[in-house]
Amino acid sequence: MNTAPRPKATVIIPANNEAAYIGACLDKVLSSASDIPFETIVVANACTDTTVDIAHEIEGHSQNPARPIRVIATETGGKLNALQLGDDAARADIRIYLDADVSVSRALIPAIIAALETGAPRYASGTPEIAPAQSPVTRAYARFWQKLPFISNGVPGFGLFAVNAPGRARWQAWPDIISDDTFARLNFAPSERVRVPETYRWPMIEGLSGLIRVRRRQDRGVKEIGEEFPDLLKNADPAASSGTQKLRAILRDPLGFLVYGFIALCVRIPVGTSTWARGR
Repeated sequence: MNTAPRPKATVIIPANNEAAYIGACLDKVLSSASDIPFETIVVANACTDTTVDIAHEIEGHSQNPARPIRVIATETGGKLNALQLGDDAARADIRIYLDADVSVSRALIPAIIAALETGAPRYASGTPEIAPAQSPVTRAYARFWQKLPFISNGVPGFGLFAVNAPGRARWQAWPDIISDDTFARLNFAPSERVRVPETYRWPMIEGLSGLIRVRRRQDRGVKEIGEEFPDLLKNADPAASSGTQKLRAILRDPLGFLVYGFIALCVRIPVGTSTWARGR
C-alpha cells in the first residue's frame, strides 16, 4: 500500500547534457527545508552524456517518500517539449520549472509553494544571485546587470519560475518558442507576480562572445513573443528606471556600464539566426 503523501508541487527540470550540474541541482532540491511534500521530475531530452545515469542513480538512492524523483528520458530535443512532458507527468497543481544548472536555497521551494497556495492566478520566483564568474568581462557585466531594476526589483524568473493551477490554465501546451520564462511571465500582470526573498544561484555564461550570443537570443525571444503573442505585451513591466536612477548606476559602476553598453551595442550587429544558446 502506497502511503506517500500527495505532493503539493511538482518540480520540473528539463536537462540536455547537464551531467556537470544535475547532481548538485537535485541535491539542493532534495535538501529543501520543511516537511512539505513535493515531487521532482527530470526530463532528460536528447542527452548524449551521463545526465540520465546520474539522475537515475539519485532516484534510486532517494529514501524520502515525500520527495520522490522520476526521470523521463526522451530522444526528442528541445526545452519546450521537455517542459510539456514534465507537465503531462506532473501530479501536483503547483508547477516549479527549474533549470538544471540552478542551485536553490533550502527555504526557496517551500516559500514558493506557500506563495502559490491561493485560488487566484499567480506566478512566482525567488531572488536570483549570480554565481561567481571566472571571466573579468562576465564579472563586470553581471555586477551592473544585477543592479537593473528589472532584475533587482522585478520577478524576472530566469532559471526558475513557478505557477499555480489557475495560472497554468492561462495557456495550454507550451508553444515552440525561444523564451519560455518570458512567455510564462507575460501571461501574468505585474500585480500577479510574486518575488519571495529566498534565493537561488544562477550561473552566467563566461566571456564576451558568450554574453553577446546569449543576449542576442534573449532579444530574439522577446521579439518573437511580441510577434506571436502581441496580447501578452500588455503585461510587460513598467518603465524600468528614471534617468536619475540610470545615472546613479553608471556613476557607481562605470566599468560595469561600459561592458554592459558595449555588449548591448554588439547585439545590434546582424548575425545568423540560431534560436538557442545556454544562459551560461
